[in-house]
Amino acid sequence: MLQLTAVHHIAIIVSDYETSKRFYTETLGFSVLGEYYRAERNSYKLDLALNGQYLIELFSFPDPPARPSRPEALGLRHLAFAVPDLDAAINHLNQQGVLTEPVRTDEHTGRRFTFFADPDGLPLELYES
Repeated sequence: MLQLTAVHHIAIIVSDYETSKRFYTETLGFSVLGEYYRAERNSYKLDLALNGQYLIELFSFPDPPARPSRPEALGLRHLAFAVPDLDAAINHLNQQGVLTEPVRTDEHTGRRFTFFADPDGLPLELYES
């Protein structure tokens, strides 16, 4: 049997590298582990960590095709991040100009959560832990 041990990273292709870099580092608080320009692809790759754990690769490519990003579209539905205080996290995002959806409660766990979007409309979730 295949023995997976963890999710190694999540790769995200962005339309505006600098805007997304600022969003994921300054707004969401990810730290930069490495940043690379790949001349042969005319592409940047940014390795991001949260609390020291490598989690996200941001890529820029010239003219990437659009993809549906609504939470109910086929494929990746959303990325969810745990937060200790949902109200404080929502307040932080709103102060940064990021709109959040109304808070909902998970019917199975009783935990509160909300959705928002990254600069390219990728659905992101905050889940109160």
